[in-house]
Amino acid sequence: MGINLDQERLHPGSIGHDGRMRAQPGVGFRAESSEAGQGLDSSNQDSAWGYLPATSFRSRRSALSNAQRQTWERLWPRLGMEAIGPSPARSGGNGPLDTRAWFGRDAPLVLEIGCGSGKSTLAMAQAEPEVDVIAVEIYRRGLAQLLCAIDKLGDETSSAGTNIRLIRGNGIDVLNNLIAPDTLTGVRVFFPDPWPKARHHKRRMLQPATMALIADRLLPGGILHAATDHSDYAEHIGVVGDAEERLIRVDPDTESLPISAVRPTTKYERKAQDAGSVVAEFLWKKHG
Repeated sequence: MGINLDQERLHPGSIGHDGRMRAQPGVGFRAESSEAGQGLDSSNQDSAWGYLPATSFRSRRSALSNAQRQTWERLWPRLGMEAIGPSPARSGGNGPLDTRAWFGRDAPLVLEIGCGSGKSTLAMAQAEPEVDVIAVEIYRRGLAQLLCAIDKLGDETSSAGTNIRLIRGNGIDVLNNLIAPDTLTGVRVFFPDPWPKARHHKRRMLQPATMALIADRLLPGGILHAATDHSDYAEHIGVVGDAEERLIRVDPDTESLPISAVRPTTKYERKAQDAGSVVAEFLWKKHG
């Protein structure tokens, strides 16, 4: 199992990170008009990493409010990019993202897969202004909520949110196509969909091939930080993470980490804790 970190310090999570419906990216999804529904069932997809999970997307209403739409139109061209489909390519060319150009600086880089509405994303980015964060989410409404939160903070300080960029798309595709090897200081996967039914376990994001892909993208010494409140998935994550030979478990209480492992507690997670949920935290460091 994972490290059961101090609940007040390191944040337990719960039924839906930041209140979002759990749904981690798989392989492809429907067009913008529906923005949810069934993903393409690519259960036979193989890659250099072996079998990468094929995850369907749960149906979700995602209409933007007028305020969210206005903020999206104003900030998305600068802070966001679309990466939709099985082989996304960045705007302006093929190959990995030029994060130095996108952020306007050279800094440690963290990729968060499944940021939801971005409350934890924003809080952690604010706590580490020296670290650049790319937040990946499939649902536009969650990204719009994060953009609005960044915009609101920008009214108070011009530097707020400048170390966050957003990608709307599939987390595995982003790792596979837009992130170069040995470039990430950290990868965060908080409360991915556990797909509890046995026949759906193949859809779980954190599989051996995904762990291998993450390890390839991490810098030596880089951190994979995962969390779940689903006990069976926690056992699965621990097994597949420990089986990846390039990753080794680390204890934040005894070892120095290149990025913070402290996450804020959301009201949804407190509610889940009150209902008896226990959060398992996992921290691995890449050898080197």
